[in-house]
Amino acid sequence: MPVHRRLLNESTSYRARRSSIENQATTYKLGIRMSSRTGVISIPVVVHVVHNPAAPEQNISDEQIHSQIAILNQDFRAANPDVSQVPAVWKGLVSDAMIEFHLATRDPNGQQTSGIVRVPTNRPDFSHDDSVKSSATGGADAWPADQYLNMWVCQLRGGLLGYAQFPGGPPDTDGVVIRHSAFGNTGTAAAPFNLGRTATHEIGHWLNLFHIWGDDGEGCSGDDKVDDTPNQGGGNTGMPKFPHISCNNAPNGDMFMNYMDYTDDAGMFMFTSGQSLRMNACLEGPRASLLVPQLAAQAMAAGPGMPAAA
Repeated sequence: MPVHRRLLNESTSYRARRSSIENQATTYKLGIRMSSRTGVISIPVVVHVVHNPAAPEQNISDEQIHSQIAILNQDFRAANPDVSQVPAVWKGLVSDAMIEFHLATRDPNGQQTSGIVRVPTNRPDFSHDDSVKSSATGGADAWPADQYLNMWVCQLRGGLLGYAQFPGGPPDTDGVVIRHSAFGNTGTAAAPFNLGRTATHEIGHWLNLFHIWGDDGEGCSGDDKVDDTPNQGGGNTGMPKFPHISCNNAPNGDMFMNYMDYTDDAGMFMFTSGQSLRMNACLEGPRASLLVPQLAAQAMAAGPGMPAAA
């Protein structure tokens, strides 16, 4: 959220784009517009591993990167085994967003790639100032944001696990940044953030989801702009027990197991139908360019006059 707030304060064009994006999202929320997509979409990902050679653990393995992609594909499809832990009162809200991810196979020049870029740096760590996203400041330059989800993996300063740029921001800094020890579920991934949920959370922001409590501190007036997530008083940490009551939201309390809360990785395991709708509105709005090649391929495979294959 710090990047979002900074851009809102600094950029009138960002504020205008965000207003337009929210207006479009509202049309989906109200049922004025409906998602036209019926099949699963797979978003191409490039992982920029920015590592200091003096700290070899920062240069995470391919295996660790592949583990994160696998986790994303479970979490965004509601195929994660721990989704069974969702309390009975909310099981009907668990949603398959029909979004998957894959490491890019072609780079911006059309050449074959593993989707993994390794860039050494002399910097010991990075913060949320976006310096990791530019070679001029010791990081790695983004690939075109209209074709790829850029993910930067590095050592982040202090207790920062990751951060994201909301849709509507500058393309040169678009994507998510994740601490190497909160990425995937093997290698340097360290408890209690060793199940890959930091990336799930941050990509939620990248797809226009707000924190579930509405980012109003400890108040009860915040709004995440999703109707099926209950109001709650601030973010939850650790491993809360159900029900956890705040903001007079008894008897069920906070939906702390939602990916857009702040619990430990083992404590979060669901998106709701309303959140899936909002993410798909984003994919048919500000991030629609990521869908175009795949939707065209689906339509071609279906043949003339036939619905696209799922």
